[in-house]
Amino acid sequence: MAVAVVPSSSGGRQDYPGRLTLFVFMACLVAATGGLIFGYDIGISGGVTSMDPFLSRFFPSVYRKQAAAADDGNQYCKFDSQLLTLFTSSLYVAALAASLLAASVTRAFGRKWSMFAGGLTFLAGCVLNGAAVNVAMLILGRVLLGVGVGFANQSVPVYLSEMAPARMRGMLNNGFQLMITLGVFVANLINYGTARIAGGWGWRLSLALAAVPAAFITAGSLFLPDTPNSLLERGHPEEAKRMLRRLRDTDDVGAEYEDLVAAGEASKAVTHPWRDILRRRYRPQLVMAVAIPLFQQLTGINVIMFYAPVLFKTLGFGGGASLMSAVITGLINFVATFVSVVTVDRFGRRVLFLEGGAQMLAGQVAVGALLGAKLGWSGVAAIPPAYAVGVVVVMCAYVAGFAWSWGPLAWLVPSEVMPLEVRPAGQSITVAVNMLMTFAVAQAFLLTLCRLKFMLFFVFAAFVVAMTLFVVFFVPETKGVPIEDMAEVWKAHWYWKRFVTEDSKGDIEMGCAAEAKN
Repeated sequence: MAVAVVPSSSGGRQDYPGRLTLFVFMACLVAATGGLIFGYDIGISGGVTSMDPFLSRFFPSVYRKQAAAADDGNQYCKFDSQLLTLFTSSLYVAALAASLLAASVTRAFGRKWSMFAGGLTFLAGCVLNGAAVNVAMLILGRVLLGVGVGFANQSVPVYLSEMAPARMRGMLNNGFQLMITLGVFVANLINYGTARIAGGWGWRLSLALAAVPAAFITAGSLFLPDTPNSLLERGHPEEAKRMLRRLRDTDDVGAEYEDLVAAGEASKAVTHPWRDILRRRYRPQLVMAVAIPLFQQLTGINVIMFYAPVLFKTLGFGGGASLMSAVITGLINFVATFVSVVTVDRFGRRVLFLEGGAQMLAGQVAVGALLGAKLGWSGVAAIPPAYAVGVVVVMCAYVAGFAWSWGPLAWLVPSEVMPLEVRPAGQSITVAVNMLMTFAVAQAFLLTLCRLKFMLFFVFAAFVVAMTLFVVFFVPETKGVPIEDMAEVWKAHWYWKRFVTEDSKGDIEMGCAAEAKN
C-alpha cells in the first residue's frame, strides 16, 4: 500500500516564476520574531520557578517541600503544586481563547495587525509580571501574555507561508520555530545570570525582560507588507498584483496571480469559515490542524523546556547547575533547528518527521530507564554527578531530534495545507489545540511525575510511537507544492483522496483552478 504520494508535475504546478528577494527575506525575518515571545516565555517560566527567592515569596509551600526533599526526601514529588503549575499554564488557556478571536481579526484586517495586537498585549503582561506583588498579579500578567502568544502564533505561520516562494516555503516558515528556540535559549541565559543577583530580585528582571522581544514584533509589524492572499481576500486585487510582482521580483506572475484570484473568490464565497471547515471536503486539512499540534505536545518537549531547571534540580543538580543545564539544552534546541531550516526543502517533511520520531523515542526510553535504575519507585536516592550528566546528554539528543522535526514542522505543515477560504480558521484551530495540550501537559506534569515516577517517560515514548505511525500512513509530502495547488496532494493520497475527488465540483481548493483553465 502506498502511504504517501507527491503529486507529479502534470497534476499541478510545482512552482511559479520568481526568486527569493531581500524584501521577502526581511519581511519573513521580522514576522518570525513573533516566535521570540513564545520561546522566551517557555524558557523564562521554568527558570524563575526554580529560583528560591521567587518560590519563597509566591509559593512558600513548594519552597518548604523542596527543602524537605533535600534531606533524602522523594525527588519526584518536591515540586508537586497545582498553584505553581497554574502560574505556568494559565498563559496557554488565554492563548487558546485568543487564537480563536485572532482568526476573525486576521481575516478582516490582515495578518500584520494580528501580530501587532499580539505584541502590544504581551507588553502589558510583561509590565504586570515584572511588578507583581502577589500570585493574582502574576497570573493576570500571564493571561495577558497568553493573549499575545495566541494572536502571534495564529498569524505568523500563515504570513510566512503566504509570503514565501513554494520551493523555499519550508525554510522561511521554519524561521518561526527558529525564533522560538532562540527565545528559549536567551531566556535560559538570562535566568542563569539573574539567579546570581544579590538581594533575590533577579526573577523580576527575568520576567520584565520579556518586553524586549515583544517590542520587536510590535514595532516590526507596523512596517510589514500585507500578503497578496490577504489583500485579495479583503478586496484589493490591483494592490495584491503589485505586491506579488514585488515579492517575486518579476512581471511574470500571471499564473500565480490567477490561482490566487481563484482562491480569493472561493474565500469570499465562504461566509462561515468555522462551519465550513467541518465539511467533508476539508476533512484532511482539519485532521492535520488537530492531530499534528496535539501530537507535538505529546512528545513531552514542553515538559523538558518548561521544567528543565526544575527537572535538573530533581536529578540532584544545585540551583545554578540546573539553570546551566537548561542553557545547554536550550542551545542544542536552537542549533538543531538550523538543520530543519537547511534540509526541509531538500529532503522533505516526512523524512524529518520520521527520523525525529525515532530519535525522540530512543531519548524518552533512555531517560526513563536511567531515572528508573537510579531513583526507582521510591524516588529516594543520591544521584552521582556523572550519572546526572549522562541524563542531560540523553535529553539533549532528544531535544535535537524534536528541534529538526516536530518542532518546526508542527507549525509549517498545518499552515501550508489550508486553502485560503478556511486558512485563518484552520490556523486558529492549530494554535488552540497546541495551547490546550500545552496547558494540559504543563498542568499535569509535576503531578504525574510524582505519581508515575520514571514511568512517565515511557508514556511519552508510547505517544511518540503513535505519532510516528500517523506520519507514515496519513501525512503526505508537501515539499515544493505551491500553497494554492495543495489539493493535488490530497487527491493523490491513498486515504485522503476519498474526501477530495474530481467528482466534488467546487469542493476542491485552488489547485483545480489551473485544470479548469486548461
